[in-house]
Amino acid sequence: MTRMITAALSAEDVARLAAARTLIGANDTDSILASAMPSLNGAERAALAVHAPLTHAAVLIFPTTLDGLGEELARHGLDAGAMTPSTVVRDRLSRRYAVPAADLAIGILRAPVTDRAGRRCELEIFAMATPPEFAHIAADERLHGRENHFALAVADADPIVLHGLRTMIAARMRPDGGGYNVHEDATVLYFRDAHQPAPALRRLELNCAGQFAQVLAEHQRESEPGTGLLRLMTGAWATQAIATAAELRLPDHLATIADLPGLAAATGADQDSLDRLLRYLTALGIVHTSAAGHALTDLGSLLRSDAEGSMRPLALMYGGPFYQSFAALTDAVRTGEESYARVFGAHHFAHMAANPGLAELFHQSMAASSAMFTEVTRVVDFSAARIVVDVAGGNGELLSRVLTANPATRGVLMDRPHALATAGQTLAAVADRCTLVPGDFTESVPANGDVYLLARVLHDWDDTQCHTILTTCAANMPEHAELLIIERLLPETAGADSLAVPWDVHMLCNVGGRERTESHYRALLAEAGFQLTGSHPLPLDAHVLRARRDRA
Repeated sequence: MTRMITAALSAEDVARLAAARTLIGANDTDSILASAMPSLNGAERAALAVHAPLTHAAVLIFPTTLDGLGEELARHGLDAGAMTPSTVVRDRLSRRYAVPAADLAIGILRAPVTDRAGRRCELEIFAMATPPEFAHIAADERLHGRENHFALAVADADPIVLHGLRTMIAARMRPDGGGYNVHEDATVLYFRDAHQPAPALRRLELNCAGQFAQVLAEHQRESEPGTGLLRLMTGAWATQAIATAAELRLPDHLATIADLPGLAAATGADQDSLDRLLRYLTALGIVHTSAAGHALTDLGSLLRSDAEGSMRPLALMYGGPFYQSFAALTDAVRTGEESYARVFGAHHFAHMAANPGLAELFHQSMAASSAMFTEVTRVVDFSAARIVVDVAGGNGELLSRVLTANPATRGVLMDRPHALATAGQTLAAVADRCTLVPGDFTESVPANGDVYLLARVLHDWDDTQCHTILTTCAANMPEHAELLIIERLLPETAGADSLAVPWDVHMLCNVGGRERTESHYRALLAEAGFQLTGSHPLPLDAHVLRARRDRA
């Protein structure tokens, strides 16, 4: 008589089952989300919990056979229901270990448990029949726990809700595959945070009844690490595509021409090549393409030369001299010295001052970023200021805004002579209330102001030079005067999104300066005799820092 072989669990798998059960019993939806995605605030966690509460924790175990597994689990206090076949985890293991899926026997069992609030949940148990030839899979999976996860169940799912939830979670955890289980009619999307300190919370499953092929396909595509990396590495191509469109004045022509032959004739471009460029610009969101032809998107409209606040000069700068110097970024990182001077033979200020056409393009590109100034007069009250001094204010764009909003205020624009030469047109409407003063801010600044502006100045310099600039301001400013610094601020914590992060590398490569955190600026100000009194956000990730002489 042949003795029937039944499932037996290793002590390690029994311990892992107990740990997963304990995880659920010690938590609820809110605490799991707070631990797994700490960047979510309380309101976001509550909203997510409404749409997708905690439903189970999952663990993968490795009995020698699936026969009698339910009875074995019962001996360990788990009342598991009937087993159903796994397709998603089976296919993941098949790809990971190059084993035909047909050779893998994997089942799913579920045992009821409760969370810390007494709410019914489940312990989801994936079990892989593990003969000796698959022992290496068991050892590797027990070590890394790649299939263990906690799960949120999406109630009343539809494609819009599922897409929104997927997008929200993907901003915090990397998409990690998924699939459709035909046996349960369920779409599952996995996410992973490899740096999560708690192994049990490194993976999340979003479980949705029904088949959502389009959402799943997008999720699977973004789960491929190479896709995201290739998208990043082709960023330089996007820069050149936009710069080429600007050089050809394609956005200007798209205002009146929609057909490809007409656009090719207007730009003097090869029709097939232009068609390929337009397809790329469409993918970048610059152009909208339809059966009616081509048209600019709102984003693309910013590249028109006649647009208010046109960013065309920036496109030409980023695709021109700055693009060339960025090719030598490695040298800047190795040496700590700007690569622009290595490429062009002089610091970018000196190089551009010696090339009138390039200098004009640079000043135009600076003006193209002046959208960060639009909120300054809203967040700062200048009405009590008799005189506002803009130190190194370039073409006077910020000072013009301040004087226009405050008709009783007078202004002083101080900069190098070649910079002041570009200010006449910008300040024409307030010329009767504005004085242009040539000078060097490392030596002195006008001494009669009530408010002093340093906009996009300090990030051009290292800390030593910033100290010189700030101490010069402190020595010349009246006791009652206020100093306003406008700069992008680096996030205080790594990983936070801000335009200041790429701009910091730009300053390293092209200028020799740097972006700084608010605390860094606070320290620089204190060393120069100032006290930081406030900070207000502005457009384009800029901030206005308010400081006064420290009277302590």
